[in-house]
Amino acid sequence: MNVKSVLKEKNFIFKKSLGQNFLTDETLLGSVVDRAGVNENSTVLEIGVGAGTLTSEIAKRCKKVYGFEVDTNLKPVLEKTLGEYQNAQIIFKDVMKVTMSEIEDMLGSEYILVANLPYYITTPIIMRFIEEAKNCKAIVITIQKEVAERIVAKEKTADYGSITVSINAVADSEIIEYIGREKFYPSPNVDSAVVKITLNKDKFKINDLQAFRTLVKNSFAMRRKTLVNNLMKGYGYSREKCEELLTSISVPVTARGEELSVEQFVELSNLI
Repeated sequence: MNVKSVLKEKNFIFKKSLGQNFLTDETLLGSVVDRAGVNENSTVLEIGVGAGTLTSEIAKRCKKVYGFEVDTNLKPVLEKTLGEYQNAQIIFKDVMKVTMSEIEDMLGSEYILVANLPYYITTPIIMRFIEEAKNCKAIVITIQKEVAERIVAKEKTADYGSITVSINAVADSEIIEYIGREKFYPSPNVDSAVVKITLNKDKFKINDLQAFRTLVKNSFAMRRKTLVNNLMKGYGYSREKCEELLTSISVPVTARGEELSVEQFVELSNLI
């Protein structure tokens, strides 16, 4: 089905405020869904259904797909693009205003989150499902290339930061596809990448997840400052105490936050 023709036929008007840029390449979308691990036994949650191009490729392969979409003006478009798929259910609500328990009760079992996320909501969506979801097995998202590279970054690089540590403490992340801006309709001003985040809550032994998140936030509060200075400001500790904490996990007292591995952040959090 020619999605561009359907959008024109239904007089759909794109809203910049919602970051609406739709992927239309069926081969590319099919590849992304396959690499997400979707199969006939999968339950899938999609956020930001758009014109239903990704949804249709998911529906061809899965048991059931639940899609959240905030723009009710897409209803006539989706009635046409998804009409043949009985296993696709579209919910016209803002997923961020629905409780996690409501979402997971509806899905009923383990699920994969697959989405072409609007750039403005990327981090809140990822962190919400990383921190709150109980049954999410993996998150496979098409996002701005620079954000994707921050998620998978290694320590001691410019891209490494709080989002890297927060995600990779409880998951394994990888970029599975790069997508040029020309693949979207309309074309955005940036290139994209598809990141697969496989949840692994037992990856490290973290004594207190909330304390860990507080440490990560404090450690990257001022990137140009040393970790000792950030910890002093964040916790009100003395310099001596902060230096003692770093020395006990074999980290130089002159180190900055981006120099610590995820495992070292876990060690430091458990100490604190």
